[in-house]
Parts: sequence; C-alpha cells; structure tokens
Amino acid sequence: MHPETIPFLIPYVLSLTISLSVAAYAWRQRRVRGALAYSYVAFGRAMWTLGYIFELVASRLATKVFWDKFQWLGGILGLVAFYATVIDFTGIKIRRLRLTWILLLIIPIGFLVLLVTNDLHHLVYPTELRLIPDTPFSVLDYDLTPLVDAISIYGIATYLIFIGILIATYFRSHPLFRQQIAAMTIGALVPVIGWIAILMGIQFTDQRDTTPFTFAIGCLIMAYGLFRYRIFDVTPIARDKLFEEMADPVVVLDNLDRIVDINHAGLRNLRLRSDAVIGQPAEIIYARYPELVQKFRTANRMQSEFTVLTNGVTRYYELSVTPMYNRRSDLIGRIFVAHDITRGKDLENSLRQLTDELEQRVHERTLALAEAYDTTLEGWARALEFRDKETEGHSRRVTEKTLRLARGMGLPEEVLVDIYRGSLLHDIGKMAIPDEILRKQGSLNAAEKLIVREHPAIAYELLKDTPYLQKALEIPYCHHEKWDGSGYPQGLKEEDIPLAARIFAIVDVWDALSYDRPYNKAWSREQIIQYMREESGRQFDPKVVNLFLGMLNRGEI
Repeated sequence: MHPETIPFLIPYVLSLTISLSVAAYAWRQRRVRGALAYSYVAFGRAMWTLGYIFELVASRLATKVFWDKFQWLGGILGLVAFYATVIDFTGIKIRRLRLTWILLLIIPIGFLVLLVTNDLHHLVYPTELRLIPDTPFSVLDYDLTPLVDAISIYGIATYLIFIGILIATYFRSHPLFRQQIAAMTIGALVPVIGWIAILMGIQFTDQRDTTPFTFAIGCLIMAYGLFRYRIFDVTPIARDKLFEEMADPVVVLDNLDRIVDINHAGLRNLRLRSDAVIGQPAEIIYARYPELVQKFRTANRMQSEFTVLTNGVTRYYELSVTPMYNRRSDLIGRIFVAHDITRGKDLENSLRQLTDELEQRVHERTLALAEAYDTTLEGWARALEFRDKETEGHSRRVTEKTLRLARGMGLPEEVLVDIYRGSLLHDIGKMAIPDEILRKQGSLNAAEKLIVREHPAIAYELLKDTPYLQKALEIPYCHHEKWDGSGYPQGLKEEDIPLAARIFAIVDVWDALSYDRPYNKAWSREQIIQYMREESGRQFDPKVVNLFLGMLNRGEI
C-alpha cells in the first residue's frame, strides 16, 4: 500500500471507528433491553466495513474474494441482529417466536453455507472473477448471480418489515418516547436506502461502494439517539403499565436508580419538565426528600409510608414498589406509585386522639367507680364485723393473706381484683342470720347449724344480680365446698370448686383456728399446720395446701 492511498482510506477507517464505538457502547449497556442485540448490529456493520477496507488494499484476486466473503458475513450478522433488536426493543408479542426465528434464519444460514461452498456450485460468485486495475486500488468485479439478487431482495424486504414494526411502535407510544424511536428508525433506514441505491446503480459519491458511509451515518444517528435521547436508558419498558393521567405520582427507575419515566402528577409535584428529569439519578432530582431517596433504593416488592414536609405542611404518602424483570429474570427497573393519604391520616390522627381522650376519661371513671365499689364493699365488711365482735379484723386479715397466696400461685392482677372483693364479702350472707345465733356463746345445736350453713346461698342471692361482682361471687358462694365433695351448699368436688374459693378456704380456716371464737379457743400454730396436712386431699386442695405451708414457713404469709 502506497502512502498516497492513505487519505483515500481515512473515510472508511472513520466509518469503522464509528461502528465499533457504537457497538462497544451498546455492549456496555447489554443488560438493558435491546442493547445487546444492537451491539451485534453495530459490530456486523463494523465487520462489513473492515472487510471492505482489506478488500480495497489487497492486491491478489483470491485475497479480495476472501474479504468480500467476510463482508457478507458481517452483513448477515447485522441483519439478523437487527431483527432481534427490534423484537427486544419494542416488546412485540409473537405467538410462535421459535418458529418465527427458524423462518427468519433459514435463508441467511443457507446463504452462508452456499457462500462457504461456492467453489462447488458457483451460485454466489460466478466462475469468471475479474481484477480491474484502478486508482488508487484495483477493483474486484463480477456479475451478480440470481442468488445474490435474491438474498439482497430478501434482506431488504425483511429489513423494511422490521422498520415498519418500529414505525408502528412510534405511533402507539407515548410522545415522551417518540423521539427515541424516530432516531432508531432513521438510523435503520439510512443503510437500507444506500443498499437499494447500489442495487439500482445510483452513485452518490466518487467512491465505488457507499455502504460503509451509510453504515456510519446510520450509526451516528443511532449514537445521537443513545447520548441525546438515552434510548437504552429510557426504553419504553413501563409505559404499558402506567396511566399517564393517574392522580398519583408514578416514577420508574432503572437498575442504576435513574429516572426512566414519570407521569404528569409526578412532574407537577417536582415542578419540572420531563426533559429535565428523564435519565437523571433519583437522588439528585429528589435530593430534598432523603426519606424517599432511601426507599428508591429498594429492589423488593413492598408498601410503606413516608412523609413530605412542604412549606411547613406535612403530607403523608403510601408508596407501592413493583420490581420489573426481563426474560432472563434480571432486574431492569422498579415502578414507584405514591398515593396521597394525607386526608385519611389526618382523620386517623384525629380519631386516635379522640379515642385516647375517651379511653383516658373512661379509665379515670372506671378507677373512680372501682374505688367507690371497693369502698362500699369494705363498708359492708365492717358492718358485718360490728355485728360479730368476735370476728373483728377477720375479713381484713383473710383478704391480705388470700391475695398473697394467689400471687404466689402466679394469678394475674385482673383475677386478684375479684379475689380481693370476694374475700371482703365472703361472709356477707351472715347478715341474714339472727343475732341470737350469730352471737351465741358455746356450741350451736343442729337446727342452728343448718341456719348458719345457709349463708353461702344467701350471699349468692344477694350478689348474683350485681354485674361487677359476678366473678367475686365464687368465694362467698363456694368457700365452704370441700375437696372430697362433702362441703356445702352445692357439694362440689376437686377442681369443680372455683380456684379462688379453694385458695380462700385454706386461709379462712387458718384465721378461724388462730383466734378465739365463742365456740372454740385458738389453736397453736403447730396444731393448725398438722390439721391442714391431715385435711389435705379431704377438705383442702393438696397443691394449694403445700404452697400455703411453704409460704408460711418462709414468712411470706
């Protein structure tokens, strides 16, 4: 190659550089839909241009034929890759995709096979190949065979069909994406126009073949779209999922946290135009809202709430996140929908505040009522003790010890309230017993004993219609029932006897035997303990007796 030929090659080398640069850029963006396929389109064009350069500088006929075949290979690669680019980029639904690809590839692959085996049949290159001397390079010349004409027509026809798909997508797409699709369509049309011109013998320049230049021009337009309209950064992946007129702001981010789509409501909130937002990092556009930026980084489907303070007014939003994946299950973006729930939140907060106030007032009234009730019960207990001087202080003592034993058994506080009230009222039924029996010195006869045994039933009749004493009634009504079933008034047995009554019965007997009564002198501590051990399993619940005696030994009762 002579030095004077170098200027002639510069345009072709520049065309090659442009095609390779676009291919490299698209390859770097290959995880984005359509980018990987288009990198092969640009690479195929670069292969064609490279083959053409080496064909020009070659001096031998065989070498020129080899590089001519290399151009065919690059052209077929670019053609097939263009099919894939359009299908991937537009997201067109093809019912029988595999069969479609077989039909699309069978002719190009068959042609490549015939190209490699041309020496056997000469269907691609005729037998007569000529090397015509020219300036600055000799030219490979031959008559085009019918097969070459057929593959050219096939390539142009299929290429135009897929350009038609792009054009149809243009009219179906939102105006935001039409500039992108227009750039892609024009970039695809330029090479095919040059291709048709060559077949028709039209020369636009003094160069023998303008295909490298049409490839370069097409790549330049595509590159302009890539950098100006961010085609592979802002593919219309989410437009079918969004409603532009939604009242809620909708933002779509790619896997690099860049905004690739936003609806009118989102733009109104930002007070920005789409061209100032699309393609920009979310953390820059939403820098005023760090809480929202943090949520933008999530890649999981979720719903959460966040607040925005604007002009001193707090607004509440419910944020829904929907991840998007391509056919290879790679994360390609996320859809964020922010629903304004400020009115609901304000109402919820007002209701919560009102509820808290009402609960506080009810709680205060409840405490006041409970205090009044308990004061009344204590008054009844004192009134009973005034009638029976011999048992003065008995209700207070048994109440305190019963509560200690109940706590030792781990009973909750709400149960202890009923035990407290039941203990105070355990002998309330004795108010109906005549004084001559209640205050009698000495032992009672059989008839008097029967009258005294009626006091649990009397207590039941007195208290059964008082709602807040329903649980407390267990002690006044059942504290004379016995573990073996020999007690009164119902003859209950074992665990059929309410636990509160089983606990109280032990404390009641302990206190009764510990103090002088008209009919009985106080027992010693050891006598009472021995008695309780003997009555365990007969009069008393064995487990409760054991716990009581253990607490008694430890000084806890």
